[in-house]
Amino acid sequence: YSIAPYGEDKFPAKLGPSELMMKEGYIVVMQDVRGRYKSEGTFTNMTPVIDNKKAKTDVDEGSDTYDTIDWLVKNIPNNNGRIGQWGISYPGFYTAAGILSNHPALKASSPQAPISDFFFDDFHHNGSFLQSYFFTFPVFGVQKTGPETMAWYGKQTIKPNTRDGYQFALDLGPLTNADKYYKDNFFWQETVNHPNYDDFWQKRGLLKHYSTIKPAVMVVGGWYDAEDLSGPLNIYKSIEKKNPNAYNTIVMGPFGHGRWSRETGHTMHSNVYFGDSIATFYQKNIEAKFFNHFLKGNGDKNTGLPEAYMYDTGKKGWETFDKWPTEKAAKQKLYLAADGKLSMTAPSTAGSMNYISDPLKPVPYTEDLTTTLGFTPHNYMSEDQRFAGRRPDVLVYQTDILDNDITLGGEIMSHLKISTTGTDADFIVKLIDVYPVDEPNNPYMPNKNII
Repeated sequence: YSIAPYGEDKFPAKLGPSELMMKEGYIVVMQDVRGRYKSEGTFTNMTPVIDNKKAKTDVDEGSDTYDTIDWLVKNIPNNNGRIGQWGISYPGFYTAAGILSNHPALKASSPQAPISDFFFDDFHHNGSFLQSYFFTFPVFGVQKTGPETMAWYGKQTIKPNTRDGYQFALDLGPLTNADKYYKDNFFWQETVNHPNYDDFWQKRGLLKHYSTIKPAVMVVGGWYDAEDLSGPLNIYKSIEKKNPNAYNTIVMGPFGHGRWSRETGHTMHSNVYFGDSIATFYQKNIEAKFFNHFLKGNGDKNTGLPEAYMYDTGKKGWETFDKWPTEKAAKQKLYLAADGKLSMTAPSTAGSMNYISDPLKPVPYTEDLTTTLGFTPHNYMSEDQRFAGRRPDVLVYQTDILDNDITLGGEIMSHLKISTTGTDADFIVKLIDVYPVDEPNNPYMPNKNII
């Protein structure tokens, strides 16, 4: 991301988290990260954290944040000595890493849709490479040679000559063939050379470093964030576990990646409608309240906000909790049966189901193949899943029609007992909510059935 346009009298179309926040009269500062655009230095994807810095050359996002804050409070007129930090997506990572600066002036930090570990977000989803991101490597893997005000990596952008990213990947063949595009792309080469969760990825992760947190933290994410869903949940979890006395809250809404930052009127994901003005509610009653309290108010822990603001996508409304996961939740096991049943009681007899997986005809993760050509296919998480369920190489287990509501509040873990003739395998487990046959359609997309 660039902070362009550059110049004292030039401003981007949008500053700060929201229009509501801008009306509060905040001083807003934006900065290019080290090694990007007009910032000096060398760019590193998710710069590893250095906990014990021993020399001036020991720099990371935390030290860069500290230096910036220190300069601001000493040089910007009319500031009150309190700094807040905010960012979405990659800037969400910079915010999450900036928390570690622990500068005494940093009073409130809100990492939103942040990456916490590149092996579980964005390029890898729990270790599995997200195919559409193949086209994004020019953005992340080409160093600039001097100050830049515009993107310098365009020459490496792939022109696929197709609208079907799935077919493009099949035609590409083995990874060695990608060198014709990315032989000199440092991040592609790093990704290929580190296929497993080794030290290269581990040292870029943030979670193990959250041992002493001083600023108030509000982590924000979206249940339908196809880029960074792991980050918000695990950053909150890590801070909460290691800093029981810190002010640490979490907000999860019915949004895709960063969509809470702009009001669209009707809040929808794919063809599922959740209500109106949900982003405005968040901006006014949650986000602004958080920052105003710590940057303008008395700054104690009595913000009037709950520990967790979680949107119930089934009930289509906000729920608040004083702890997350909620203690109201009870563990529930679901069992797979050989007849394709999914049950809350263990089957009385053992059994198995089998399928043949052909690596040359892999199961696509979306039916909308035009969305697999770059960055994230935003709607795949709420798509009708029958395109996959009808394939012979996909096993489907289904419960009887439920006679009462079930609310999921916490983590889901799958335990599979498998036997394979292959040498390795990836297993994707989806827990799907099947809508009733009389579920009303989205009023703003009446020709799209809710299934």
